[in-house]
Amino acid sequence: MATVLIPGSFDPVHLGHLDVVDQAAELFGRVIVAVMHNPSKPSGLFTPDERVELLRSSLDGRSDIVVELHEGLAVQAAARAGADFIVKGLRTPSDFEIEQQMAHNNYQVTGIRTVYVPCAPELGHISSRFVREIAAHGGRIDHLVAAPVAAALADRFGPVSSSGEVT
Repeated sequence: MATVLIPGSFDPVHLGHLDVVDQAAELFGRVIVAVMHNPSKPSGLFTPDERVELLRSSLDGRSDIVVELHEGLAVQAAARAGADFIVKGLRTPSDFEIEQQMAHNNYQVTGIRTVYVPCAPELGHISSRFVREIAAHGGRIDHLVAAPVAAALADRFGPVSSSGEVT
């Protein structure tokens, strides 16, 4: 059984992220989801601690998945966590181009390899940025995120508009 680290900002976590986490748990066994935080950058919509809690509640207490907050580089977090691999989800060809360059650099720095997991085709269109924008304009996001995240977004932005359409 291998230990893998899945790094990301997860602002907010969405169903595509959770799909990649589920696949990694099935393939490798032990998964560490690393909410990455750079203290020199603005925190984003949710604080890093809120992101950790949203991930934990979205994963519903699964014992094979640990959620942690990490600073610095993802590859440093992987080394500190004793991860055998970094797992990254891919949605599009452009994701591959970006991730491939990072994977080569990460391997050169630590010897930790990156494994790519394609998200389910029906989830490939979801991005945290789109989720934030739709929620901010009163649109429905419950089909894009887990229930705890939908509730947190409703608390942050208000309820979905009466039509459920983005206005």
